[in-house]
Amino acid sequence: MTTATRPSTPPVVPGLVAAVGFLVCVELASGVLQGYYTPVFSDIARHLGIRDADVNWFEAAQLVVSALVVPLLARLGDLWGHRQVLLLSTGVTAMASWGVAVAPDFTTFLVAWALQGCYVVWLPLEIAIIHRRTAGSGAQGRLTRRGAALLVAALELGVIAGALTSGALVGTLGMTGLLALPAVAVTVCLVVIWWGIAPTPPVATGRLDLPGLGLVTLLISLVMAGLVLVRVVGPGSVLPWLALLLGALVAWPFARVESRTPEPLIDVRLLATPAQWPVQLTAFLFGVSVLGAQIPLSTFARTDPAVTGYGLGASAGFVSTLIGVYVVSLLLGALALPLAARLLSTRGAMLAACLLVALGYGLFLPLHDTTTQTLLNLAVAGLGSGVLVAALPAAAAAAAPPDRTGFVTGMTNTTKTIGGAIASALFAIALAATGSLEGAEVGAAPLSGYLTVWAICSGTALVAALSLLVVPRDAFAD
Repeated sequence: MTTATRPSTPPVVPGLVAAVGFLVCVELASGVLQGYYTPVFSDIARHLGIRDADVNWFEAAQLVVSALVVPLLARLGDLWGHRQVLLLSTGVTAMASWGVAVAPDFTTFLVAWALQGCYVVWLPLEIAIIHRRTAGSGAQGRLTRRGAALLVAALELGVIAGALTSGALVGTLGMTGLLALPAVAVTVCLVVIWWGIAPTPPVATGRLDLPGLGLVTLLISLVMAGLVLVRVVGPGSVLPWLALLLGALVAWPFARVESRTPEPLIDVRLLATPAQWPVQLTAFLFGVSVLGAQIPLSTFARTDPAVTGYGLGASAGFVSTLIGVYVVSLLLGALALPLAARLLSTRGAMLAACLLVALGYGLFLPLHDTTTQTLLNLAVAGLGSGVLVAALPAAAAAAAPPDRTGFVTGMTNTTKTIGGAIASALFAIALAATGSLEGAEVGAAPLSGYLTVWAICSGTALVAALSLLVVPRDAFAD
């Protein structure tokens, strides 16, 4: 009698290596977009003639657009073909990036910056492309996870390269030339996708769910508007709470309409399955730390301990070093996903990653007095975060029907974005209780506020780990 053994390496899929290579180029550009502008925001503010505080509008506008367009573009990927929609979103991002470079005033810049948020759908669509290309290989899940790990690693390398490049060139190039470099990178990506990625056939039938699109647009717009208003006019105003209440009221008819629609834009029945809702909830809770905690970490590091009794008193340059350590740990975590999934299963790897994020931010509660402690905490949290960035869309695709891969991978980004937006508003309230988010030179936030931020980041990661226990053990197996 012979016993079948699982092959140690996945089978070869023709053209897959080349396709992943081209998609890696796209994620490098995505990383450039995410890292390039951060070191030069103050210079952009002076170029546009606005206050540094008004830069917050950039983040708010892009978050709103990202949350709105990802469900639409992800569903269109299933209906039209994932490569075709990737090409479309890259074209919009390229035009928006050139708009950012040549914008003559704040309003034009803000509109272009918001539209640039279409890049957030790239990674979900790319993972959907890899997932579909490996169908029938017998190792679809493993190949998708490996591809996702490489894409996220490229993304983080792009973040580092973008931040280093803009910081080095800000004093030598004019602002238009400086801002044109990301636009060049995205334009090159457009050519790479057109030439290097074969068109993908649609995997779903039917038409776009226009009633669902209208309701989800209204719902997300109200929720995101409420969260932005919390930061702009403060929690003492009735306007943000009214917008959030209206958004909550829209959620009920939206869920009823989508559950009764044969081909819904947001498949609430699929999202309610045991293999999907924990993944989407984990993405939402993960957004709290990976998107919401970055500004508090930066302002804490800049706070002078000689004045407030806490903080690192770091320069802007050293804050970039802290961010670099975090990004490198993200990269390492992403690359570790295939091995972690082989040893622990995909569910086990994500659960362990959530525990690492919880541990990293939990360590901030007792250990936040020195640079060494901060670097250690960020490295631990970053390793777990890197695994989750790569694993969440891949796991969602593995647990979805073939005609819904674009939808579920896109939803992991949407829920993550909304989680980050909610956390950003909550953290603004926590840090502004007796201080300011503007920085130590304007008014330091209370230490209790930072402790609250870290406790929330740690607690939400623990809740995510608990939710993953509901997922069937073999939900993401090949």
